[in-house]
Amino acid sequence: MIIHQHRKFTPFNIALVSIIGTFLCLGVFLHLPENLTPILFEPAINNLSGIQIGGNLNPSMNVLITLILTILQAFFLNKLINHYNFLGKPNFLTALMYMTLVSLFLPFLVLSPTLICNFITIWMLTKLFNIYKQADVKGLMFDLGMIVGIGSLIYFPFIVLFFLLWISLIIFRPFIWREWVTPLLGLAAVYTLLGVIYYWVDRFDDFLAIFSPFTNEFSATLHVDIYDYLVMIPIVITLIFFLFILKDQYFKSIVHIRKSFQLLFFMLTLIGASFYLNDHITINHFLLCAPPLSIYLAYYFNYAKTKWVYETLYLLIIGTIMYFQLA
Repeated sequence: MIIHQHRKFTPFNIALVSIIGTFLCLGVFLHLPENLTPILFEPAINNLSGIQIGGNLNPSMNVLITLILTILQAFFLNKLINHYNFLGKPNFLTALMYMTLVSLFLPFLVLSPTLICNFITIWMLTKLFNIYKQADVKGLMFDLGMIVGIGSLIYFPFIVLFFLLWISLIIFRPFIWREWVTPLLGLAAVYTLLGVIYYWVDRFDDFLAIFSPFTNEFSATLHVDIYDYLVMIPIVITLIFFLFILKDQYFKSIVHIRKSFQLLFFMLTLIGASFYLNDHITINHFLLCAPPLSIYLAYYFNYAKTKWVYETLYLLIIGTIMYFQLA
């Protein structure tokens, strides 16, 4: 069955993950709109450069490029989890779960700023998981501050993940004030350089407008179709099962893995809280949740012992996705 096969670390699973990911995209290929113009960057970049990337793509090419990018992200994330031995042994469950989660909603399957930011999210996780093993992380934290700054230029609510850097220091490190300052310097370096460019072209007021989302009232609403709630039911059930597995395995894991799971929880919390920074919040915002949730789901499917339960549960997930995509 699918889960049992992906518990193995075999090159065949590279093709299998790609095939399953393509299959889960069939719904969007069958419901392509006539016009689909992606907005890949925040006004902070668009207003300055005037370059509209992706405007000439037809809808089918848009979806195809999205599929290729998500497959790449799935294998990058899978490589990261195998490198840090999150699941006890190398496998392809994380890649499978990522391709499943990015297929949950049709808006996830087209080009968007959050899709691009997931490359940065995975890059961040690579560095954050490495904090625990480093004697001196000031340079690493400066880099992470810059990475958050770059991500926020693509999708401004990404800036909230700056707090994840400080949370990671609390989780992984003793208090050293220099390590807390360096992420601020990294973030400031990005926006200082951007501010200088705006000032140079006599558009400093436009630069200040970049930060206007911080003045939004905490009343932004997300309009979600009832079917979007229904497609989440099998995922929620799997996450409940994950909590039971985590309870049994938590103290059997090494300290680094336990701390990393705490970090992923705070990442999900920050992503959920950051929606108010966008006046026109869409379901695409929650595509940022795919990397940490993929790790959680992969952990459950790796350690679940009753084969008919976990295999049936995964078939229910992909069956629900396909039903609501094609309905």
